[in-house]
Amino acid sequence: MKIIDIKGKSQPDPYVIKEGGCFYIYCTGGSGVECYKSKDLFDGWEYVGTVLNVEGQKEYWAPAVIKLDGRFYMYYSSMPVLSGDAHQEAIKVAVSNSPDGKFEYIKDLLPPFSIDAHVVKNEAGLFIFYSVNDYDAEKAGTYIVCDKMTDALTVEGKPVAVVRPTIEEEIFQKNRFIQGQDWYTIEGAFYFYKDGWHYVIYSANSYLSPDYHLGYAAVKSDEKDLCKLTFKKISESEFKPLLKSNAEETGTGHNSLIELDGEYYIVYHGRDMGVDYSDKTRKDDRTARVCRLVVKDGALTAVR
Repeated sequence: MKIIDIKGKSQPDPYVIKEGGCFYIYCTGGSGVECYKSKDLFDGWEYVGTVLNVEGQKEYWAPAVIKLDGRFYMYYSSMPVLSGDAHQEAIKVAVSNSPDGKFEYIKDLLPPFSIDAHVVKNEAGLFIFYSVNDYDAEKAGTYIVCDKMTDALTVEGKPVAVVRPTIEEEIFQKNRFIQGQDWYTIEGAFYFYKDGWHYVIYSANSYLSPDYHLGYAAVKSDEKDLCKLTFKKISESEFKPLLKSNAEETGTGHNSLIELDGEYYIVYHGRDMGVDYSDKTRKDDRTARVCRLVVKDGALTAVR
């Protein structure tokens, strides 16, 4: 279900939070992080504007916002305006006293290439999930790691692998950098915990492709140190997507999650069916959508 339909606007990589009786969605933007606001998750969304931009930077990817000690911390990646290499994307942190922004850049958090941060807090402290590249793996490509944070502005620097690519449906591009070596992509981690189970939902394949989809990994454990968990990937050897293209929408992926009245909802981006993927000049037409998520005993089911 599409929830934001504003002419001329798109909402790639939507990240949703609720604060002060309102829902906020933060999105990828070429010249800055964009924000939308509504009192109803399913309707009434208004464009707030650009809530973060930094001189000398461009391509602000996948913002994620968490409230810590009364302030709002945004974790995102961007790259220098003079660079033409997307692998110069690096995760940074910005802070605001309000979810409406503006957010102020504080520091670079990780070196290139690092994208798609999700920072979470539990009894053991702060943890950051994000994606990096592995050029030497059997299935070379982008995968998800987890690291502990010593505070909201500092990563410990001991990342551990969480989800790696394993199946052909996760190929971003064949022969991408080296002839004969396909490039795989697992990105967009979103972690949550429910009834003794730890879950990581991820996006796979290419965001430019109709085959972009959501998958997930899970583990049952009382362990609070998220770096010590060994997640089981549901699509380890067989394609079992959580969410993929259907008759109405395509290119579905990169989600966040919110609980509302005891129900879980995935907020993700997709494109209306009928998009011409061969047209490389088209503008970004990814829009925010929502569906209910059933969570039970280590299994997730998306209900459109």
